[in-house]
Amino acid sequence: MAAPSSLENLIESLRCLPGVGPKSAQRMAYHLLQRDRPGARRLTEALQQALGTLRHCQRCNTFTEADICDRCLSPKRDPGLLCVVETPVDLNMMEQTQSYSGLYYVLMGRISPLDGVGPRELQTDRLLARAGDGVVREVILATNFTNEGEVTAHTLGEMLKGRGLKVSRIARGVPVGGELEYVDSGTLAQAVRERKSI
Repeated sequence: MAAPSSLENLIESLRCLPGVGPKSAQRMAYHLLQRDRPGARRLTEALQQALGTLRHCQRCNTFTEADICDRCLSPKRDPGLLCVVETPVDLNMMEQTQSYSGLYYVLMGRISPLDGVGPRELQTDRLLARAGDGVVREVILATNFTNEGEVTAHTLGEMLKGRGLKVSRIARGVPVGGELEYVDSGTLAQAVRERKSI
């Protein structure tokens, strides 16, 4: 007997999450329906609220409920330093190091020609405008040390240097092939301290 279409739809919808295959999605769906219906309702409400209220910060491109996020508005941050990261998760990892007090720009991705993602798809024009505001004195590229992250750092570095900006890259305290999301904060703090010009 075939499963109800609403159940199939739930299972298929859960598969959009990273690392969730068909069996994991099925387990999650049955768990929510059999054992945690209040949790399922909270999840539904939280997703609806997030989709309805969150947008991109006009300055750093991360998620926020306001036009400009609290971090960008903070007088405690150094506006002369701009750290470029791939995702909001990477921004959070940088913050956990407590070794960086500047501002950020979140690319929301990385250059990946095989996936059809180039500088235009990352809206690098927004980054160039932000970095060229006359206040930023150094741009720190903190993309991942994957092939795509390296291509992204190289491409952005050339674009930014072409505009006369000082550009540095975080040091390789992060394992080659590693992603910032999975690096311990001590290693990441060391990488920030030992960044070098490119």
